[in-house]
Amino acid sequence: MKESINGTNRVEMTFQNFPENERIGRTLAAAFAAVLNPTMEELSDFKTAVSEAVTNAIIHAYPESRGDIVMVMERVENTVTVHIRDFGVGIEDVEKSMEPLYTTLKNGERSGMGFTFMEAFTDHVEVESEPGKGTSVSLTKKMGGEKWNIPVN
Repeated sequence: MKESINGTNRVEMTFQNFPENERIGRTLAAAFAAVLNPTMEELSDFKTAVSEAVTNAIIHAYPESRGDIVMVMERVENTVTVHIRDFGVGIEDVEKSMEPLYTTLKNGERSGMGFTFMEAFTDHVEVESEPGKGTSVSLTKKMGGEKWNIPVN
């Protein structure tokens, strides 16, 4: 079998902030990572982290309107990074928003644990945001204990 050039791959998609699109993003990220032959635990953790990031963008970025969310998945050797970017309201205080149980929603429907789960289930989380311009969340996870072998069609 031949390996892809440098063991890298990249996929990008754009979707609107409809709640049903969380499932599409989570499933696509899992399929993208599955080529690395991760353990069930690694894959489940990764899906949870991606789900939280996409859900945050769907719920918080455009509270009263529709908007686009861009998801970029990159793989370099056995490390997968998913970038989720919106162009919505942004986050005033990123550090505060990453505290467990913190939420800007006052209706009590959200627990404020999204970033906590992302940090627990990935190797690295990076959040950049600018009020009025949007938020970018990057999740990185190393997967698959065995040497990866990615065929080229």
